[in-house]
Amino acid sequence: MTPLSGLLGLVAGFAADRVWGDPARWHPVAGFGTTAAALERRTYADRRLNGVVHVTILVGAAAAVGVRRTGVIGTAVSTWAVLGGRSLDREAEAVQRLLEAGDLAGARQRLTHLVGRDTSELDVAGVARAVIESVAENTSDAVVAPLVWGAVLGTPGLLAYRAANTLDAMIGHRSPRYERFGWAAARLDDVLNLPGSRLTATLAVLLGEDHRAAWAAWRRDAPGHPSPNAGPVEAAFAGALGVRLGGVNVYAGRVEDRQVLGDGRAPDTHDITRARRLASRVGLGALVAIAPIALRRRRR
Repeated sequence: MTPLSGLLGLVAGFAADRVWGDPARWHPVAGFGTTAAALERRTYADRRLNGVVHVTILVGAAAAVGVRRTGVIGTAVSTWAVLGGRSLDREAEAVQRLLEAGDLAGARQRLTHLVGRDTSELDVAGVARAVIESVAENTSDAVVAPLVWGAVLGTPGLLAYRAANTLDAMIGHRSPRYERFGWAAARLDDVLNLPGSRLTATLAVLLGEDHRAAWAAWRRDAPGHPSPNAGPVEAAFAGALGVRLGGVNVYAGRVEDRQVLGDGRAPDTHDITRARRLASRVGLGALVAIAPIALRRRRR
């Protein structure tokens, strides 16, 4: 596969995601999740080593599939399957419309499609904050980071990244079952998301409405966030939009007091539209930014 065909595949897959979003049925990521859950029944033990084996098998298999999916069409289909920008935007818009209709209860319920926190007691500002944080973080995870790895490693990089990210969502969270077994998935996801999150934050600074505030929030507030990758992205979005994100979240009875991000006002419903527009610009900016990287890849 030539560098140019790889780039054309990434562009075509990006465009397909923008137009159609995720397939409604038979999504490859869902199929991967089913496979991972089945393998877990054989590999699980409350030890880090078992988690390392589990992740190695699945991420390695995804990369191996990517080796066979070369050329413009193979790369385009893989990119379309991996990216999630359009579906993210649809979910954010769905919550926004419920808020605009005055249906706070419905917005709280629909928000559970985007976040893992307890939404049952959130007010309008709390719902808006959660949506904007999810849009920011998932623009990095589901759009920018996969484009980066697709540019650097081609289709194997795309599929391996999505496999690692999916495993983090499945077993990377802290719980009695996954404290040790999920350690490898969480650490691998942190490493793989580092370049994408920094590019996302940089683009939010450059393409946002308030460049100075976005840069200031990133530098000042991101280090206090519990996630090394979500922190810079959410802080940059907060500053760029002139809103205040972060604070206290509740997860199944567990209270997490996060760093406050930005020094603006509390977000409202209209700010969801602004965050969605910023995310769209960041996605396009990422595609432009990774083009030179993709073109410099050696011929395979």
